[in-house]
Amino acid sequence: MNDHRLYEQDAPTGFGPITIRHMVLEDIEEVARLERRSNALPWSLNAYATEIGNTVAHYLIARDRDGTLVGYGGMWIVMDEAHFTNIAVDPSARRRKIGERLLLSLLQYGVEHGTLRATLEVRERNKVAHNLYLKHGFEDVSVRKNYYSDNQENAVIMWLENMASPEYCEHMRRGMEIADAWDAANTP
Repeated sequence: MNDHRLYEQDAPTGFGPITIRHMVLEDIEEVARLERRSNALPWSLNAYATEIGNTVAHYLIARDRDGTLVGYGGMWIVMDEAHFTNIAVDPSARRRKIGERLLLSLLQYGVEHGTLRATLEVRERNKVAHNLYLKHGFEDVSVRKNYYSDNQENAVIMWLENMASPEYCEHMRRGMEIADAWDAANTP
């Protein structure tokens, strides 16, 4: 497993050090379980199996010190654009900046692989996620009416431009540093 590791945060989080690494086929059953706990329209196990084999798809998982899956996120890289497909954190692990670490890790991976801009859709009522994306430079560009089939909620379409600029790369580095410091300061 260590050969897939991208980032390890050494400060304790209440869940121990969080390790973020690439998702592999052996992870998808746990990911599908977490997806069902976190998402009103969960992807199937087969969808994740397909994504693992998709050459444009890039998925990361977050595990705590005991190896428990606490989050995951993914995106597609097509040409110089990243399209985020999902980011989810286990309900019991929220508000510990795990989602922020996943977002920043995916953005960093995208930059390292030639991505210049990124897009995503977020539920209109999901203010926590929406604010996270705004914090990291995404901007609202449009609304897709009745996008989500479970409740016909609108989706806010967001774009991030110039993500490979030196200024944005510094923003990502500082964002990860701040998430780590916040975590260390808020651990009992």
